[in-house]
Amino acid sequence: MKDPRVARFAEILVDYSTRVKKDDVVLINAAGFEAAPLVKELYALCLKRGAKYVEYSFSNPEIDRQFYNLASRKQLEHFPQHKLDFYKMLTVYIGISAGENSMVMANARQQAMVAYQKLTKPLIDQRVKHTRWLVTRYPTHAAAQEAKMSLEEYEDFLFSACCVDWEKESRKQDKLKKLVDTTNTVRIVAPDTDLCFSIKGLPGVKCDGRYNMPDGEVFTAPVRDSIQGHITYNCPSIYQGKEYNGVRFEFADGKIVKATADAGMSAPLNKILDTDEGARYIGEFSLGINVGIRQPMRNILFDEKIFGSIHLTPGQAYDECDNGNRSAVHWDLVRILSDGEIWFDDRLIQKNGRFVHKDLLVLNPDV
Repeated sequence: MKDPRVARFAEILVDYSTRVKKDDVVLINAAGFEAAPLVKELYALCLKRGAKYVEYSFSNPEIDRQFYNLASRKQLEHFPQHKLDFYKMLTVYIGISAGENSMVMANARQQAMVAYQKLTKPLIDQRVKHTRWLVTRYPTHAAAQEAKMSLEEYEDFLFSACCVDWEKESRKQDKLKKLVDTTNTVRIVAPDTDLCFSIKGLPGVKCDGRYNMPDGEVFTAPVRDSIQGHITYNCPSIYQGKEYNGVRFEFADGKIVKATADAGMSAPLNKILDTDEGARYIGEFSLGINVGIRQPMRNILFDEKIFGSIHLTPGQAYDECDNGNRSAVHWDLVRILSDGEIWFDDRLIQKNGRFVHKDLLVLNPDV
């Protein structure tokens, strides 16, 4: 039976998020065949909106894993120029993940994954800097299992977090952006977490459904060498096919000088942070404000939007708020602050996961 929420979801992605119009060149890229119902709706809508060319593609992570495990050095060094040439023609990119196994890359060659990530970074740069792009998820049994839900529960969760009035949400986010823009110093205090850093001169950027779905955050970046203190993240994070829990960073002058993780994962964690010089510095600081997301889903796209959370991201800074950090890594690690405080200069803005600053009360959930 056709789920009407899929059609509504597609309308938001096409008409609001990517604003598909006449003469656009669109790529709909799905990782996982279960996304076919959404791809079908998106494809039809893009044609109806007048896009002059719409291409869709499906990939399979199990096949990608073979590449990382079997590719020779020469194969890993071959840049897919044909893809970049096509990406330069794109005006719209919609990426959908519908994976059947979030741990598919757990035992793939990490060195090969890192090398290929560096090699193909121009593809990401082209998409991010020169297209109206969006990335999202489609509900699958695997994603539901990761979130410890039934598929029906997960579908309800995903569509409720995505199919909202994003124009209204954008207006709410204006208040937080304004406060970020006028703040010099941030302090975050919670159990085993005490950080202080400057955001002076770096703007707040609203995330209101244009690039991620679900969305719901306002981000900025720390002054690159300003972070002092330590943080312990309390959301599980799956990165390059491995799960990390209890990640703890110690900072000195903006650099991660000590990094540990639970369950013997400190060594692979430090390998990621040694990818390049910028991987040990922070490229993004963000506050999650999607009231429809209240618990970890073991999926970064959702977890970074958890209401009452922050993420402090090792690696590449965004162009919209550029603190100068450059890296092949951009890893949104999440700290839920249901037991903490956020201070902007001398003002307490959030306590125990709810906003207390008078200008930000509108962001709090009703219950």
